[in-house]
Amino acid sequence: MPFRHIAIEGPIGAGKTVLAERLGTRLDATVVLEETENPFLADFYADRPGAALQAQLFYLLNRHRQQTALRQTDLFNQITIADYLFDKDKIFAYLNLDDNELFIYQRLYDLLARDVPSPDLVVYLQTPTDVLRRRLHSRRRDPDAVALEPDDTYLRELNEAYHHFFFHYTTTPLLVVETSQFDADSSNEALDDLVRQVQGMGPGTRYYVPRTR
Repeated sequence: MPFRHIAIEGPIGAGKTVLAERLGTRLDATVVLEETENPFLADFYADRPGAALQAQLFYLLNRHRQQTALRQTDLFNQITIADYLFDKDKIFAYLNLDDNELFIYQRLYDLLARDVPSPDLVVYLQTPTDVLRRRLHSRRRDPDAVALEPDDTYLRELNEAYHHFFFHYTTTPLLVVETSQFDADSSNEALDDLVRQVQGMGPGTRYYVPRTR
């Protein structure tokens, strides 16, 4: 494997965590999962004033703490797979915060980002909004969880923001995986094919449409 630190990205419902866990098992890698608990999230979805900035800063500080801890690991001898990219924090900030809040956020982000190691490769799960919506609806079995998930309008806006962000992303090699016919629970053969795509990556961006089975 030419890459020792891989980040998997995509909007809510894209299957980042499940894919990170499956790749971790397949590659005998250390898996780093984002801590999703946020005491301000319910207030944010309820549109309480000030909750957006509180929720955003809570996530930013958590992500910074978790990512800087990776510096303590030996990335040269152990493959590490994370189910998020630190830079994606800005996607949510620019979507959720007003101009005054963004001014505060950006100053703190610029300070913290200096400490965060960049991955060697980013895998972006590009997923149509209707597929995301279907996946989210299918997993809404816990009534308490529904309130902490985005509505359809926010999901569409978030997905468009992800498309825009990764269309302009050049920081690291980027593998864009079109997931209309592929999800994290796909067959082992499909997973092996994805691993071959990762192994064959070079500089720049590559677009990959998985074969259906």
